[in-house]
Amino acid sequence: MPTAKLFNMAGDQVGEVALSEAVFGVEPNESVLHDSVKNHLANCRQGTQSALTRAEVSGGGRKPWRQKGTGRARQGSIRAPQWTHGGIVFAPKPRSYSYVLNKKVKRLAMKSALSAKAAAGEIIVIDSIKMDSIKTKDFRAFLNAVKADGKSLVVTPAKDEIVVKSARNIPGVETSMANLINVYDILKAKYLVLDKEALTVIEEVFA
Repeated sequence: MPTAKLFNMAGDQVGEVALSEAVFGVEPNESVLHDSVKNHLANCRQGTQSALTRAEVSGGGRKPWRQKGTGRARQGSIRAPQWTHGGIVFAPKPRSYSYVLNKKVKRLAMKSALSAKAAAGEIIVIDSIKMDSIKTKDFRAFLNAVKADGKSLVVTPAKDEIVVKSARNIPGVETSMANLINVYDILKAKYLVLDKEALTVIEEVFA
C-alpha cells in the first residue's frame, strides 16, 4: 500500500498516512493521461480567432482590367486571396474547440496522475492547512519548511480565501479545492501538497 509522510505547517513530520490503493496505487496509463491533458487544453481554448474571407473584405466590386488583350493574367477582383489586402483562404472563424471525454477515461486519468505522484514520492500531506491572515511570506515559509518550494499544487478540502490570496503571488504555486483538481494541474506541478481532509475527499470521490 502506498504511503506519504504527514507534516504540520512548521515542517515537522508528525506521522505517516496510508494512501488508498485504488486511487494512488494503480499502474499509470500514459495514453489516457495524454488524452486527458489534450482535452483540458482544448477546453481552455477561447476559439475567438477570426479573419476576413474575400466576400468580407472591402473593395473589389469591379473587374480590375478586361479579360483579354492586356498581356497580364486574368483577374476578377482586387480582393482575391493572391492580392495584397485580399481575403484569407479558409479564414479561421470563432468556434468552440471543447469536447467531452468519456467518464471512465477521465477517472482512470486522474488515478494515473495521482498514482504517478505517489510512486515518485511527490505527495506531501499536511495535517491542516490553515492561516490566520493573508501573508505571502508566511505561506512561502510553510512551503519551504515542507520542502515543496518548487512548482506546487496546494489542495484544500474547501475554498479558503486566506490560503488562496497568500499563495497567488508565489511563482509556480497554485491552489485548488479537492473536488476541482484536474490531471493537467497535477502533472504540471512538481509537488502535490494535500490537506489531510482534502486527501479524504479525493479518496472518497475516486475510490
